[in-house]
Amino acid sequence: MKASDSPLRDPRVSDQDGRRLAPSPEAIASDHRDDAGNPLLVLILFWWALIAGIAVWWFDTPDRSITSAGAALTAVGRITGMIGGFVLIIQILMMSRVAWLEAWIGAHDLLRWHRKMGAYLFVMVIAHVVFIIVGYARTDRVSITGETWSMLTTFEDMISASVATGILVAVSVLAIRAIRRRMRYEVWHVLHLSGYLVLLLSYGHQFADGADLSRPGLAHWYWGGLYAVVVACLVWGRAVEPLWLNLRHRLRVVEVVPESEDMFSVHIGGRHLDRMDVRPGQYLRWRFLTVEGLWQSHPFSLSAAPSSRSLRLTINAVGGHTADLQYLRPGTWVIAVGPYGTFTADRRIQQGTLLIAGGSGIAPVRALLEEMPAGTVVIYRASTAADLVFRRELDSLAGQRGLRVVYVLGSRHDPGPRHLFTPDGMRDLVPDVARRDVYLCGPEGLISVAVKTLHRLKVPRRQIHLDPFEF
Repeated sequence: MKASDSPLRDPRVSDQDGRRLAPSPEAIASDHRDDAGNPLLVLILFWWALIAGIAVWWFDTPDRSITSAGAALTAVGRITGMIGGFVLIIQILMMSRVAWLEAWIGAHDLLRWHRKMGAYLFVMVIAHVVFIIVGYARTDRVSITGETWSMLTTFEDMISASVATGILVAVSVLAIRAIRRRMRYEVWHVLHLSGYLVLLLSYGHQFADGADLSRPGLAHWYWGGLYAVVVACLVWGRAVEPLWLNLRHRLRVVEVVPESEDMFSVHIGGRHLDRMDVRPGQYLRWRFLTVEGLWQSHPFSLSAAPSSRSLRLTINAVGGHTADLQYLRPGTWVIAVGPYGTFTADRRIQQGTLLIAGGSGIAPVRALLEEMPAGTVVIYRASTAADLVFRRELDSLAGQRGLRVVYVLGSRHDPGPRHLFTPDGMRDLVPDVARRDVYLCGPEGLISVAVKTLHRLKVPRRQIHLDPFEF
């Protein structure tokens, strides 16, 4: 199919066809996976763990009678506090970066849950504070301010719990999208890490002041075990695995290559890279040991399949730190953490695939192409031809592997791009789109429009794979 034959009938949409190769049955069988049930299974396990935690506390409490309004309010306060503590544990577990959890749930669902559960944690903690104070005040027949002061000055570990609550409220407010977008990434990253401090400060309060958790018993050991598991995952994911990775591979910058006006690639070398367990489409968190970069860590995807000689990541210079990285000198030491992400070819459940990329989203998509089957269609969205990155590589891969690359150029208001991201336009270009796995990575607006179009075309959710940073 030539450019002039494009169903879009627009000169700004060009098409590069390679030879058609039929995928082998063995390749399809090796790639055929269905992990769609994992998130639901994890949610069920989380709920049962929470119900079990409340149940063991309830049945381990000698006096479960509620004889007054104050006692009822206090009981509600204890339950909301326990739910809040459980949600905090799950939040920290999601931040632990243990590979098994991300591989099981999926990077996209993991990050989406982490953000949504932050709101539930905030509500439960505030409810816990209000119900406990009001319940104790009604029981002791004192004012709310008097009860608050009494609790702060007489209850063990109450000061640390108050500090933890203050940190949690501050992080929750700053996490509001309108506020978050105005903050530098580095500032938000430091504030986000304060979640570990909340876990530490709240632990003493829960076991010192929690009803029947302060004494040995089933509830005490159950909740203590939950904390122990989360801390172990945190230490393993944040310390042990990264230390082993970097001691083994000794990563350094080899060279920096400009790719376009705003994008550049950093080639990284090291030892035993052929033994590095990383796949095309995954990302790592990179820390470049320069004066400015020592305290900053950013996630960048690989933009080519890893080789025994080097790793390549391609960066869009959109901020102060990322712009500075184009001046990295060869030999600069690099600390990497990961790999992360399930934006990989082995998540396919269909024979055919469609990849949609825009802007810096072409980086993981370019890497993915090296593991995609013949007949794969790639839609690369850009404003102008000068904004296209890896065009020679994409055209070469198309010819070698039997892929089809469609370059969609122009503004979002131009007829060609607008028509493409409609059900009719997408169906014209890829008639069997509902029977393909679709990988998307790019700007938020592009992803949002594409996902809506795919839903209208009845593409099953389990066949839509998003980069972990796309929501």
